[in-house]
Amino acid sequence: MSRALHPGAWWLWALALAAVASRTTNPLMLGLVIAVAGFVAVSCRQDTPWASSYGVFFKFGLVVIGVRVVFHVLLGGVGGTTVLFALPEVPLPAWTRGIRLGGPVTAEGLVFAVCQGLQLATLLCCVGAANALANAKRLLRSLPAALYEVSVAVVVAMTVAPQLVAGARSVRRARALRGEAVRGVRAVKVLLVPVLEDAFERSLVLAAAMDSRGYGRNAGLPTSTRVLTGTLVLGGLIGLCVGVYGLLDGSAPPVVGAPMLVLGSALAVAGLWTGSRRVRRSRYRPDVWGLREALAVGSGLVAALGTYLAPAGLGGAALTPGTVPLEVPQLPLLPAIGLLCAVVPVLTAERKRT
Repeated sequence: MSRALHPGAWWLWALALAAVASRTTNPLMLGLVIAVAGFVAVSCRQDTPWASSYGVFFKFGLVVIGVRVVFHVLLGGVGGTTVLFALPEVPLPAWTRGIRLGGPVTAEGLVFAVCQGLQLATLLCCVGAANALANAKRLLRSLPAALYEVSVAVVVAMTVAPQLVAGARSVRRARALRGEAVRGVRAVKVLLVPVLEDAFERSLVLAAAMDSRGYGRNAGLPTSTRVLTGTLVLGGLIGLCVGVYGLLDGSAPPVVGAPMLVLGSALAVAGLWTGSRRVRRSRYRPDVWGLREALAVGSGLVAALGTYLAPAGLGGAALTPGTVPLEVPQLPLLPAIGLLCAVVPVLTAERKRT
């Protein structure tokens, strides 16, 4: 049986899809991102407790869309000329200009709110696909030693949602075996306490395991070395953030883009190199990065580049359709073709149905 894909490859692939979703408000394009992420998550997931995380994130995305629409109806936002209905409006002081309570609800504003909510829901679906496909513990083993302590906290945070899903499934199965199956709102009340108790118990077990393995040791390094490592890593992260912002913002000065990105990368690499001596640990059967991982990450990058570099004639103008006045969204040609390339992991990754 072939080995499973590197968890870092799954996260990079999902982040590339999230980059596509952050670039467009076209509902057709966002729906295609959700379809691609869901298809790959269902096709490539393994028989693990967190394999059903995508469905939970998808349902939460639907809730986000509903909340965004409700906020728009109650508080207003983008206006328009096509009034669908009007709610009783509450007068507000002059300093609250731009905010209203009640009032007319237009079709243009409602479509804008739905598109914004759909964008947030798509980002959640991308994160859900990564949670369903990647093993967080394997990802922790693969990270550099300098990021070990930070990565432990990040991995623990990323596993909260999968652990809650696994706990809810086990509690529901146990109650069903006792003939106490419940559904709807009452099921939430019944499952809430045992699920939270199970999550706290897992956290205590994880904390005890970390303490027994010497988590937080500094390998006898002097204070100056630790300060230098932290300064380099922090400076590198700031440089990377500023460089990415400069590349994405066309109005930013040229020096803020590529030069800051290169400088931040150099500082981050130097910090990781100096900090690699801080935590000394061995790896049993380390995860390797091979051709299939490169193909998975490359397919995500193709989707992202196809969206960010698409000219106006090949779909770049259709990424952000207008809402005032309303326009029928068109499927962007080049971004859609690039996004379809993101299904390559289905052809290369190990698949095991739940």
